[in-house]
Order: sequence, then structure tokens, then C-alpha cells
Amino acid sequence: MLRVMEQIPAGFLDCEAKDLLALLGGPTLMHLPGRVAEPLFVSVLLHGNEPTGLLAIQQLLRHYSDKKLPRSLSILVGNVSAAAEGLRRLDGQPDYNRVWVDDAACAESQMMQSVLAQMQQRQVFASIDIHNNTGLNPHYACVNRLDAPFLQLASMFGRTVVYFTKPEGVQSRAFSMLCPAVTLECGQPGQAHGVEHAFEYVDACLRLTEIPVHPVAAHDIDLFHTVAVVQIPEGTSYGFEQGHDLVLLPDIDRFNFSELPAGTCFGYVQGAGARLQCTGEQGEDLSTRFFSYEAGEIRLTKSVMPSMLTRDLRVIRQDCLCYLMERIGLAR
Repeated sequence: MLRVMEQIPAGFLDCEAKDLLALLGGPTLMHLPGRVAEPLFVSVLLHGNEPTGLLAIQQLLRHYSDKKLPRSLSILVGNVSAAAEGLRRLDGQPDYNRVWVDDAACAESQMMQSVLAQMQQRQVFASIDIHNNTGLNPHYACVNRLDAPFLQLASMFGRTVVYFTKPEGVQSRAFSMLCPAVTLECGQPGQAHGVEHAFEYVDACLRLTEIPVHPVAAHDIDLFHTVAVVQIPEGTSYGFEQGHDLVLLPDIDRFNFSELPAGTCFGYVQGAGARLQCTGEQGEDLSTRFFSYEAGEIRLTKSVMPSMLTRDLRVIRQDCLCYLMERIGLAR
């Protein structure tokens, strides 16, 4: 399933995401030499409808086309089959950013275990996973550990940093066992600023001789902890117009990264017994902790900050409605 290359394939630098399947034939790992042997690892297109990482890597490789990379670089180009269709994942496929666990029954999981083994053998320096959002979100970085090198790497991207521990099968969590690892959320696809921001960040990481181990100054970071994921149960219809079990606000993604007060309306209930499903980090049911249902309205029961709210109904079903976060301080 995984193609491994020691060079940039012809045509890659100018190839659109939708054409990568024809060019590469499947998920591809490229190992490129640099002046420093320990490689930076970058994954792109784990979701096929999030092309910013690909565009940033193409810009980076064109930038170094006539000179040696400052550090070796390993690039994983992920779900090219979904990219050919412009989708996050194909029906029947697992999510490529949920399979970074050792599941012998899942071919995609075993492929990612091979990637991890190769990068461990090469003594990976740091890992970057580049994504887009489908809703309105700022640029931000995510970490799965609160150790200083992880937060230093994240704060290089911007002051907004999200810490999360679930779901377990994400790329950054798997790589956090090997090296400092971050996920970059670069806004919506098609925005030039997202590509430029990702390019500049990866280039800066390539030039690092080491990642600082001292704590990030508290005034240099806004740190949030993801405490719950909100999903719509199977069998519950939802949408933005009347006639569904759950009717969402048409501009619900404007709530992203806003600290919402208790009582904020998320939408309306029209189906008997229809409810949002809210699950905590340990798998516990937090539905009544965060949501109440009064007079047909879905309202927050406490102050919280959502992220990744989207108007893309397919993504809501494939992933979630949103995540809920709370602001946390840095340990002293």
C-alpha cells in the first residue's frame, strides 16, 4: 500500500491534489537528504480535501530546488484516493488521521506503523501534520503533550495552541512517542495565507539546530484544553433548514474560538428525543454537563469555547460537530 521513495518524483512539484493518485499510485513516503541527518517529518493530505500542506511542501521544495535542504526531510503524502475526489475520506475508508494505532486488522493502520518504524530508525527530529478546517477557524497548532519542546514547537506557529488527548489514533499522538510533534490547522482550503504560513513554518523548523527545552513564557501563548467532542448520533437527521431532528444555526461556525457564555443557543430540536452526543476524554458521557434542551432550543449549560464547527454536513457525519475547549494555564 505504501510507496517509499528517496527522491522527488517527476511532476510532483506542480501536481494538483486531485492528480496525485495518477502520479503516485497511492500513499507515498519520500525521504530527502539534507545537511543535518536527523529528519523533519511532515505529513500532508491525511484528509483528501485539505490541500494546504501539499501546496506548502511544493513551495518549499521549489525554494530548495537549487540548494541542499538544511535538514533531511521526510514527507508523507496521505489519502491520494480521497484527494482525487476532493473528499476528506472515501466511503468505506478509515480516516487517515485516526489509524495511527497498531490494529492488525486494518491495512491503513499497518501502513502507518511502517511509517513510524522508518522514522524511528532515522531518528526523527520533529513531526508536523498539516491540515485545513472546513469552518471558520483561526490558524492554530495542536499538541498531545504539555512538555516544553512541544509547546515551543507549537508557539512558533502562533500564540493559539490546543492541547488534546483524544482521539488516540491521530498522527501527532503517535509521533509524540518519538519526538516533539504538532498538528497545524491552517484555515480553510484555497487561502494563500494558509499556504504561506505553513511554508514559512516548515522552513523555519528545517533550520532549527535544536528545539528549546525551556518553558514558553505564559504571555506568549494562549493555551486551550479540548475536554469533549460533540457528535450527532447515527439515525438522527440534522441540517440547517426546518424538517430535521436537529436544526443547526446556519452560521454556527462563527462560534469557533469564541468563549461562549452559558445559555448560548446552538440550534433547535424538532425530533422527539433528539439530542447531541457529548463525550469526554475518558469516554464518559458529558451531554448533560454541557447542553440543555428548553422550549425546543439547544443551549450551553456552562461557558466553553468550541472549535471546528463547520457547515459541511458530510464532515459533521464523518468526524464530529465540534470540539469543546477550556482555557488552561501553564504549569509553573
